[in-house]
Amino acid sequence: MATAERHIATNKKAYHDYFIDETFEAGIELTGTEVKSLRQNKASLRDSFAVVRKGEVFLHNVHISAYSHGNRANADPTRARKLLLHKKEIRYLAGKTAEKGATLVPLKLYFSPSNLVKVEIGLARGKKMHDKRASIADRDHKRDVERALRDRQKG
Repeated sequence: MATAERHIATNKKAYHDYFIDETFEAGIELTGTEVKSLRQNKASLRDSFAVVRKGEVFLHNVHISAYSHGNRANADPTRARKLLLHKKEIRYLAGKTAEKGATLVPLKLYFSPSNLVKVEIGLARGKKMHDKRASIADRDHKRDVERALRDRQKG
């Protein structure tokens, strides 16, 4: 029986700064010490992004801390890492990111049930300041409604 995916890191700021149109699951090319560091949940997706270059997709600014028991084999924590996608998906993403305002942002990093490191990337469009305010207002409104319903059920 397969187990559920094991969460490593989430990019919460991506949902605040961008409208996510589509998501894709991709493998990620890592060194051995990077995988060991990820098993200790030592990763951050803050300010990271992906680019399509020469028919390949690369992930930039993902910080994977150096493995604590590693040696000189430890890789640079913020190096560009290649994403593993099908050629058809790469061509599709290259076309979409060529459009004005579209970008690729990593949403979460996790271990798949088969213990492979996967990254979920989103095809995103940037939000304007008024869109961000509207998102915050919607979130606050939902929270208030849930609180009122919860209080009504107790009383």
